[in-house]
Amino acid sequence: MKKIYVCIGSACHLKGSYKVIHKLQEIIQKEKLEDRIQINASFCLGECTKAVSVRLDEEGPIYSVQEDTVEQFFYDYIMGR
Repeated sequence: MKKIYVCIGSACHLKGSYKVIHKLQEIIQKEKLEDRIQINASFCLGECTKAVSVRLDEEGPIYSVQEDTVEQFFYDYIMGR
């Protein structure tokens, strides 16, 4: 199962982490991938300047994702893997 960690710490919260989470949930449902992808809220991923910080799996790189870039991020980095 692929895991997506979305930071919900202060900086990311203020920059829209919950909107990013909701958009990811919508895409996962649309693609019928609920049994293959899990979204996890995470406190501070250590990259506050990249808010909203998103990491794939346990040790993956940290990406900066915004509500308007979630879809491209999903298809480029999650589906493209």
